[in-house]
Amino acid sequence: MAFLFKRNPKTPPELIRALNDQVAKLDSTTDNKKYQDEASRYLHQVKVILHGDDENDPQPDQISQLAQEVYTTDCLYHLICSLRKLDFDSRKDVLILFSTLLRRQIGSKSPTVDYLLYSKPEILIKLLQGPEHQETGLICGQILRDCIKFESITHYVLSHQLFWNYFKYCQISIFEIATDSFATFHDLLTLHKKLVSEFLANNYELFTQNINQLLQSQNYVTKRQSVRLLAELVLQRQNQFFLNRYFDDPKNLKLIMLLLSDKSKNLQIEGFHIFKFFVAKPKKSQKILDILIKNKENFLEVFKTFDVNYANDPNLIDERDYILCEIQKLPDIEKIRSS
Repeated sequence: MAFLFKRNPKTPPELIRALNDQVAKLDSTTDNKKYQDEASRYLHQVKVILHGDDENDPQPDQISQLAQEVYTTDCLYHLICSLRKLDFDSRKDVLILFSTLLRRQIGSKSPTVDYLLYSKPEILIKLLQGPEHQETGLICGQILRDCIKFESITHYVLSHQLFWNYFKYCQISIFEIATDSFATFHDLLTLHKKLVSEFLANNYELFTQNINQLLQSQNYVTKRQSVRLLAELVLQRQNQFFLNRYFDDPKNLKLIMLLLSDKSKNLQIEGFHIFKFFVAKPKKSQKILDILIKNKENFLEVFKTFDVNYANDPNLIDERDYILCEIQKLPDIEKIRSS
């Protein structure tokens, strides 16, 4: 007869309203343990509705009711605003709630994506500011990366001024936050190639200024990740406008030349993957050509002893030899001066 004493389960809308009530109370007292525990219990029940458990399978009608109540009551916004006051397991459940609702589709529409963009974009702003808070930065980063899988959200983020903070977040002294921020930064610039191509074309000056600062970072990890990201961007044919401007700018060439002489072999290799485009570009600007000719002998010395064997990339040897050959074809600076 134990079932007689079992509490009536809440309907999905009641559950979301109860969750919102407990989350709101986290802001009204310094003794949060009771409300943390209640919020955790309700979040667990939300997870069961979304994914089922050993006794119950998820029911589409319950998920639909729950999702609608989440949107109507701005539950996601309240959870993100109070994320630091939730316990660790509850934060993971918030991530599961976000990820599951983002994947939910009705026909060709993604209701959660529309909700984030048109009803409550403040949620995206809070997520973008996630790296500023050590306790919740990683969870916010994971949620944001799930969001930017959708091109429309990436467009919103790249168009927002807060995007530019990620050049700063990538250099935060807390390693985990900096690494997570760079993962988000990388996804923003690589997942939706056509969109990124337009972004780079429209923001060439500001983007180049900021990425070049990362290439000069005193932090080895940040520096190497940034060089690899730049190399990945220049390999994309969609970024042709950006590439033409980047490889015609002598300031960029001088910066990449410094990487070729870096004490780290890894950075030398990463720098080479960008430098080769300056040399191989069929129509070089005169300023680029002048620098290459002026430094011809130095380049020949560097590439004769350039260690590519340890990189375990058979193409790298061929690329080095090709670039060496192209440099040898450059006119000698002495002949130019005497003519």
